[in-house]
Amino acid sequence: MHCFVYRSRKKRDTYLYLPAQDEFSSLPPGLMKVFGEPDFALDFELTPQRKLAAADAKQVLKSLEAQGYYLQMPCENDLPV
Repeated sequence: MHCFVYRSRKKRDTYLYLPAQDEFSSLPPGLMKVFGEPDFALDFELTPQRKLAAADAKQVLKSLEAQGYYLQMPCENDLPV
């Protein structure tokens, strides 16, 4: 599956994966308000075997197919104290 990744301008290390470029219409109403204006980061072919920096490819694929998006947020361990 080809996917498109957007970086949040409001939330550090927060990314939104979509199956179609610039297709935000199917997202939950409050998500874009919290996410803020998206910055296009990259697009690539996502397969279950693909290594991702901070997410599991199988889980991303499952979420893209089930809900039409995947939201990647920073790990609790990565947040400043």
